[in-house]
Amino acid sequence: MNGQDTAGHLAALITIVIWGTTYISTKLLLEDFEPVEILFIRFVIGFTVLLVVSPHIIRGATRQQELTFVAAGLSGICLYYLLENIALTYTLASNVGMIASITPFFTAIAMRYLLPGEETLRANFFIGFVVALVGIFILSYNGTQLELNPKGDILALLAGVAWAIYSVLTKRISTFGYGTVQVTRRVFLYGILFMIPCLFILPNGWNTADLAEPSNLLNILYLGLGASALCFVTWNYAVKRLGAVRTSVYIYIIPVVTVVTSVIVLGEPVTALSLVGILLCFVGLALSEDRFVDRILHRDAR
Repeated sequence: MNGQDTAGHLAALITIVIWGTTYISTKLLLEDFEPVEILFIRFVIGFTVLLVVSPHIIRGATRQQELTFVAAGLSGICLYYLLENIALTYTLASNVGMIASITPFFTAIAMRYLLPGEETLRANFFIGFVVALVGIFILSYNGTQLELNPKGDILALLAGVAWAIYSVLTKRISTFGYGTVQVTRRVFLYGILFMIPCLFILPNGWNTADLAEPSNLLNILYLGLGASALCFVTWNYAVKRLGAVRTSVYIYIIPVVTVVTSVIVLGEPVTALSLVGILLCFVGLALSEDRFVDRILHRDAR
């Protein structure tokens, strides 16, 4: 593993550790805010921070490049988060987390058909996917009853598809030669623009008064500064270094981070089954990233 790979893995891991804790913040904010309000505020904060950090503007982008930025903002910023946040109002967080774990598979399919030949799918990816999926299922429904909520579950599924498309677009954008911060800010801008029309159809009008509440303010700042400004830069960097598919498999450990956070913050107990699920998630991640399994299978085939 070279230095760039190591940096890419570290960036992906940092991103997932932070993103794995955002379900709690989002769930709390949904008590006082509409999904699109949360998204708009957090990404405006993220955009502002990135503008302060690096005010340089991308110049000379071609029409095709600009359209790619637009599509990334629509799929990864507006549609993904809007669909996921709305899904959380209709279905269980465990359902959303479980469905989100399928995203690496969607990403692999999208890469194959939208950017053919860019990244090779190997046997280890599919083996790791199955192992991690079993672990995530254990973590999501350990001690709880499986409950299907079609409307929310379908929205969560569509969110996964939107993120897969965003991952492919991010990989394409990484070849343009622009800085990661500038690219992320440009994508944020288009995502915010797509959210604005949704603000005019809110059932109870625009709500900002509840932001004065300390808990709401802290949660929205956490989402804006950490989960948006920082994490999208580190995630886009990881995709640039590792590729869309190898980076996406880090999504397998989001449920692990959520469980650990619940133990620390909410004092929830750790069961033996939870430990099994956590172990399987890490094994699935390791298998998906390691080429050893694929080399063995190819050796046997020869």
